[in-house]
Amino acid sequence: MSEAAEHSTNESDRISETAAVDPEPLKKPKYDRAIVEGPLGAAVWKIAWPTVLTNIIGGLQGVIDHALVGNLVGFRGNAAIGVSVQLWIVVIVFISSIFIGMSVLVSRFVGAGDEEKVNRTVYQAFLAAIFMSFGILAPVGYFAAPYLLDLVNTAPEVKAEALPFLRIMYVFSGGMLIFFMLGGALRSAGDARTPMVLGIVMTILNLIFNIILIRGLGPIPAFGTMGSAMGTALASGLVATYALYKLIRGGWVVSFPRGGYAPDWGIIKKLFQFGLPAGIQGIAMNVGGVLMLGFIGSLAQSAAAQAAYAVSYVQLFSLITWTSMGLMGAAATVAGQNLGAGHPDRANAAVHTAARFGMAGSAFVGFFFFFFPQQLLAIFGLTDPAVAEIGSLLLKVLAFSGIFISVALTYTGGLQGTGDTKSPLYISIISQVVVPLSICFALEYAVGLEAIHIWLAILAGHMTRCGLSVLRFNQGRWRNIVVNIEQTEAPSR
Repeated sequence: MSEAAEHSTNESDRISETAAVDPEPLKKPKYDRAIVEGPLGAAVWKIAWPTVLTNIIGGLQGVIDHALVGNLVGFRGNAAIGVSVQLWIVVIVFISSIFIGMSVLVSRFVGAGDEEKVNRTVYQAFLAAIFMSFGILAPVGYFAAPYLLDLVNTAPEVKAEALPFLRIMYVFSGGMLIFFMLGGALRSAGDARTPMVLGIVMTILNLIFNIILIRGLGPIPAFGTMGSAMGTALASGLVATYALYKLIRGGWVVSFPRGGYAPDWGIIKKLFQFGLPAGIQGIAMNVGGVLMLGFIGSLAQSAAAQAAYAVSYVQLFSLITWTSMGLMGAAATVAGQNLGAGHPDRANAAVHTAARFGMAGSAFVGFFFFFFPQQLLAIFGLTDPAVAEIGSLLLKVLAFSGIFISVALTYTGGLQGTGDTKSPLYISIISQVVVPLSICFALEYAVGLEAIHIWLAILAGHMTRCGLSVLRFNQGRWRNIVVNIEQTEAPSR
């Protein structure tokens, strides 16, 4: 045997022995390292585009629901859904705050490559969410629903449509919460495509159920506005059942641990430590929104203004906000993972990249808001002259407001993803509550409140939020935030 051949044989034997003793180098990494090692634009877009697409499709589902209800029930049905969703979100956002805390922990641990801590965090977030959903939200929400509708000056004819819708949404929100939890966990771990597929499936199911339940089919009666809530509950419940099966069985980038099923109060405390400020932030923002609904309800043409607000702000503006929230999630994931991997400069650059994406997208949608408002409103059957006029003014204001809120949300994601969840809380209270409500109070007593005054107050709040969010992130104090939980021995699988 020649020297070269002998050397080749010996080398092959050495590699085989090494692989037999230490197979780990041949194992495919569980987490996608491109987020912490590859080009930043690609990393942000990898997380953003599936989330943006999912949110757009979900937003379009709401658009379809409003279109069906508007044409089959009338604009009072639109107003009922708009008011109810605003009240529902106030509570859901608080419960979902633990998912913000979960995402902070998961993204850091994924960046550090610690699978055991990732799965423990996801499971504890699930336990906390289920208890809060079925132990608190369902019973309290059912009995509080009529009083909440009275709080926002809901017109009697709108309340009749809204009450059953709101009660169903409160009682059967468990499926939606599980979907939110799963989506946040997977995206924080670098997998945005799986929640996209599940979101598309849920939207298709929701659409099928709503078409049947809103208008009726064969022996199934027409439930009208209430049918929209029933369809949402059924669709989210089916998807949540499948998600739990996969989390228990394994196969996704995150799963439930094989043991340690009791509540871990140390992890739950961390979830609330990082998530609670985001929950209070969400409540503050939505309470501000509820109080704005009170101002809208006090207008001379309250029903028309509520319908215009429900379609223009709650539904059409979601094409900007849900897209921006996708970029917010991408900014949080990429920033959190890079900080966990010890790359703070990459985390900083990722948020700036996400903001540029957001500005471009919101400007594109805003073009249609500004130049084709009546055509967009007509899709929902809002052809009444008073409703069309008020709604057109709102859409033109939102064409500019969208740019500011898009940038604000991406920098909010950067702050939250790196563990600074308190700053967005203070910023939101100032910009989404103090600023717009102060403007409305002042104008109401000075000149008498009109719809355009409320729309401009919303714009002022979004501009304030944008400026403060950018300023806070650029201060860079998030670089020194420490995120960790106690290590335990990983159970065998």
